[in-house]
Order: sequence, then C-alpha cells, then structure tokens
Amino acid sequence: MYKLNVTDSFSAAHRLCGYKGACSNLHGHNWKVRVGIKCDVLDEIGMALDYGIIKQALSKVLDELDHAYLNELPILGGMNPTSENLARLIYGRLSEEITKPGCKVAEVEIFESERSSVVYSND
Repeated sequence: MYKLNVTDSFSAAHRLCGYKGACSNLHGHNWKVRVGIKCDVLDEIGMALDYGIIKQALSKVLDELDHAYLNELPILGGMNPTSENLARLIYGRLSEEITKPGCKVAEVEIFESERSSVVYSND
C-alpha cells in the first residue's frame, strides 16, 4: 500500500453559526489542505499515481472554495463551515475526481492555522 500526499491552500471567509465566541463573527483563514491518496499497485514505470493528477484534482476542488464566503456557498448545503465539515466536503469532492482503479482518497487534513488541524477519513 502506498499513500501519496499533496498539499495546497485556499483563502476564504466564514462565521461559525451557533458558536459562542469570537469565531461567530465574520473572519477569514488561509487554509492549508493536505490530501492522502492510497494506491494498491504501481504502474509499469513504478508510479502509483502521477502527482500532477492529484494536484489538478485538488486544485479543482479548492477553486470552488477559494475567496468565497463559505456560509453562502451552495456546495455546503447549509452546513456550518467548520474545518471538520470542510474536510469532509473536500474528501467527498476529491473522491469524485480520483478515479484510477486501485487508488482512493484515504484522508484529508485541513489546517485553519499553523497549530490547528483536523483529519477526515472514511475508514
């Protein structure tokens, strides 16, 4: 089993509904996103999955979130835009993009700051 990791980022604004504290106010983050893709086999040249494919797929997903007010995005379907919900959303969207047999999204880690992150996996 191989796990390939790719990292990218996006910037967006949000507010946490129902939260008692400063994050209930409108604010923004420069989120860093790391994705792990599990692959079972290597191809004829010894690669599990081209990093370029992962980077392109992740970029496509993050472009939907970049420079947006997350509370109003239809793709969130009214979910509170917590880091936890964003990690699950990115996992699901990326799973639709990574379609090579034997490869699947293993996890998505999203950092809302340098010191705080959440990891979502479907295991």
